[in-house]
Amino acid sequence: MAATPYADTPRTGALTDIRVVDLSRVLAGPLCGQMLADHGADVVKVEPPGGDETRGWGPPFVREDHSAYFDGLNRNKRNISIDLRSEEGQSLLARMLAEADVVIENFKAGTLEAWGFGDAELAVRFPRLVHCRITGYGVDGPLGGAPGYDAVLQALSGLMSINGEPDGPAMRIGIPLVDIVTSLNAMTGILMALHVRETTGRGQLVDLALLDNAVSILHPHAGKWFATGEPPARTGVAHPTICPYETFTCSDGPFFIGAGNDGQFRSLAVALGERALAEDPRFLTNSDRLAHAGELRSLLGELVGGIDRADLADRLRSAGVPSGAVNDVGEALAMPQVMHRGMVVEREGYRGVGIPVTLSDTPGSVRFGPRPRGADTDAVLAGFGIGPAEVARLREADVVSGADDRS
Repeated sequence: MAATPYADTPRTGALTDIRVVDLSRVLAGPLCGQMLADHGADVVKVEPPGGDETRGWGPPFVREDHSAYFDGLNRNKRNISIDLRSEEGQSLLARMLAEADVVIENFKAGTLEAWGFGDAELAVRFPRLVHCRITGYGVDGPLGGAPGYDAVLQALSGLMSINGEPDGPAMRIGIPLVDIVTSLNAMTGILMALHVRETTGRGQLVDLALLDNAVSILHPHAGKWFATGEPPARTGVAHPTICPYETFTCSDGPFFIGAGNDGQFRSLAVALGERALAEDPRFLTNSDRLAHAGELRSLLGELVGGIDRADLADRLRSAGVPSGAVNDVGEALAMPQVMHRGMVVEREGYRGVGIPVTLSDTPGSVRFGPRPRGADTDAVLAGFGIGPAEVARLREADVVSGADDRS
């Protein structure tokens, strides 16, 4: 695939007046930066000389210099490469932060302090700056400063313990859920801090730990533990407190039925031609159905086993019962409704998922795909008031690298 072109399409969205310096790597920080960029922020991704490590997290590779993994996290960002371990690189960063509204970083605890950018220093030198810090466990406490990846936090937080079949092992959730939730909360925290700045004139620290975010999504299992003191058991595809809410097997594949209340269960029974099922005293209420979940599962399995998924989907949709075929990723991305909602986007050299938050007056946009490392160095530095002669000197000293590439 050819190199992703740099699109000069004007930024649109709710955040066009916000400038972000994205120093983060891997997932939670970059995804937060991408979401801000999708809604119009001017996001500058600053990569080290060796690049964000996810450029090499393949195959598959979209281009020689980056993987499909990297591709999903770094669109709409201009790109510059700086050696921040050098004094001149740190001086250059200071000049950028002086003009920025937000900085996102996920360095190992103590790194910024060693470079002269600790929390107190940032607050004094750049009082309007919103500093978003993402770590595994925070910077203090028994685990403060320890490294953490998504799957490790899934394990420690209890998320793995509730995922998997009842008689099987604890399993990692199939997406980097902790990182993704952290990125969403990071964006929320940044926007709240920017809102407060409108009143106070001052930025603040937005402090996120992967552990905190993992623990925060343990619903409803944490509530059950608080109420009973008993660790929740794995339920596979079934729901721990709603029945039926699980996968069944149609004649041509798996199909999920989620009858979330008594009315929907009655509608399900009628749609399957078994009205008496809804009148059976074993299944009158959700509590009744949970108490007889195995019997209900068997009966429903027999009823849907001779129906194909398209037919069942039509019946249940007409009856108002939430349900759907268990699609693979390709089938999901090809769904007409997904396409209708703009959740698959294509630009020259780039394909990706769309923007899930749609604002009526200030919609975001996907303008261009991820840039090669250092591709926008000249233009970015010019925007921070750094002229060509100084840029040339910084290149010669290997403080910055990469060349503007607008092909």
